[in-house]
Amino acid sequence: MLVASAGGHWVQLLRLRPAWQGDRLTYVSTNKDYVQHLLEDEEDKNSQFTFYSATEANRQRPLHVVIQLLYIVFILVKTRPHVIITTGASIGYLAIRLGKLLGARTIWIDSIANVEELSLSGKLAGPYADLWLTQWEELAKPSGPRYCGAVF
Repeated sequence: MLVASAGGHWVQLLRLRPAWQGDRLTYVSTNKDYVQHLLEDEEDKNSQFTFYSATEANRQRPLHVVIQLLYIVFILVKTRPHVIITTGASIGYLAIRLGKLLGARTIWIDSIANVEELSLSGKLAGPYADLWLTQWEELAKPSGPRYCGAVF
């Protein structure tokens, strides 16, 4: 399962596509129009994938967070992913936390936009991720996140 909020989070996630090309995939994002990009993109034409669109949520919209949470539960129970990879934000955090409870392996890749400190979602999700990564070497710590390079 590949999870990312709309915008830069989604762009960064898609730049990692060669790593899972040919696998059966479940994409989850907050922009329903992204499914059309996947259907038209040459890299995804030969992949089997399912796409789910959830509501956008953040701290200023707590009701939307609850709606997003319930939808993520529905998707996780329906798809039972083995691995969840996310670049954030709230939707990725929820997928990591809930997916871990269902036994999925989890990977959090913090946004490259977070130069001076980790994102709030990254700080919250990192301790629950099997692999917690930052894209800035200066933000890596022995306890996590790790730095293995950036997604450009």
